[in-house]
Amino acid sequence: MPTHNIKTRHLFVLSILVYHSILLGTTTAQNKHNIVLFLIDDLGWSDLSCQGSTYYQTPNIDLLAEQGVRFTDAYAACAVCTPTRAAIMTGKYPARTLMTEWLPSGRWDPKARLREGRFLRDLPREEYTIAEALRDAGYRTGHFGKWHLGTETFGMPEHHGFQFNVGGNPHGNPGNYFFPYNGSWKIPKTNQRASWKVLQDGEPGEYLTDRLTKEAVKFIRQSDVDEQPFFLYFPHYGVHTPIQAKQEVTAKYEKISKGERQGLPAYAAMVESIDDSVGQILQTLEKMDLTDNTVVIFTSDNGGFWKATSNAPLRANKGAYYEGGIRVPLIIKWPGVAEQGVVINTPSTSADLYPTCLAAAGLPLLSNQHEDGLDLTPLLDGKGVIKERALFWHYPHYNGHPSSVPSSVIRKGKWKLIQTYDPAGIELYNLENDLSEKNDLAMQETELTDRLLNELEAWKVSVGAEKMLPNPDFECP
Repeated sequence: MPTHNIKTRHLFVLSILVYHSILLGTTTAQNKHNIVLFLIDDLGWSDLSCQGSTYYQTPNIDLLAEQGVRFTDAYAACAVCTPTRAAIMTGKYPARTLMTEWLPSGRWDPKARLREGRFLRDLPREEYTIAEALRDAGYRTGHFGKWHLGTETFGMPEHHGFQFNVGGNPHGNPGNYFFPYNGSWKIPKTNQRASWKVLQDGEPGEYLTDRLTKEAVKFIRQSDVDEQPFFLYFPHYGVHTPIQAKQEVTAKYEKISKGERQGLPAYAAMVESIDDSVGQILQTLEKMDLTDNTVVIFTSDNGGFWKATSNAPLRANKGAYYEGGIRVPLIIKWPGVAEQGVVINTPSTSADLYPTCLAAAGLPLLSNQHEDGLDLTPLLDGKGVIKERALFWHYPHYNGHPSSVPSSVIRKGKWKLIQTYDPAGIELYNLENDLSEKNDLAMQETELTDRLLNELEAWKVSVGAEKMLPNPDFECP
């Protein structure tokens, strides 16, 4: 890996061995909170009523926000899905792990102006994932939904610390949200993976969001029987394309006039089904008297898809490095720690979830692993602070989303600088008074622009970020 030479790698392995030796001695049953982590696919920052939407109906997620902490300035680690998922699993920026592009990529135009940076097609086995850390501390670890972090050979959830995997495979969408979930999920008859076998026994009309929720509820109930703390990672396929929803739910939104719609009626129905799923999980925890000992985290992997929803007042959409592509919802409910109804504007990133989950489990932090993530626990009472820092993004790739160009980004305080590669350019925005990024200040704030650009360049060197170089095959039109 770019930042791990042999000596560093050996030291890290040694630290993991020491970590394992103290796990059971430093963690008691009382501070081993259960952890539920919802990761919604392509859910925009504005797609919840607790985030200001008057169109989408999300009463269960709103209740979660009322009972916990809502972050206004939370960011996905990337504007597309796979890299963000890698950051959650590893606690590292995608540029550091070379997980910078969604899988399976390979769409690069050989005649493009620049050559794309290299990237990996499997989450490296060398990474000690949050699932592995929790499993090794005695947790039951379950994955329910979209994986999208590698291939069947050695890149599946079961290779990265999950003891149970339902629905996780190499694909980025289910092909169809209704049983038999065909399309990209063309399952070979000879394949005996439990994750796929489970989803082959459905009935016509069964909806994937509901089925995954049913399986997740089973996992929670069995964990209680086994008297083990659990880590339920619930990366829903929804609300990613294809835009398919229950017709009876879609009909409610079709009655709303087009001028009052924030997105497609079917998309709104998909959002409502996700909300129902969150409600069922919360109700299960309540019925089993697990609410007070369970930390619930809710977030998204990138901004909303432009064909499905509006990200206003944010600029642009999934795939772009304006706020609409990377700013996402984040809610954390932690009874006894997170003050109810608190709203926090401290910037955070996907990599922060790893150390925060360690803290929820009462485990020591692993700074050599989640080196780009910070434990958000000090913020949860609404009074504490975390170390001041800049946040970074690096995407040395082309993709087909509107407003998307190869870019690197730094956000520091209220300022955000975007460095684009094709076309080459620098943009600077003051997010405190220009959330919609309408006023580029790069030419006015030249000293600040230079300082932020230098910091961004130094960060890219420090993480071994891939460069985009001129393509000798490019033919200028």
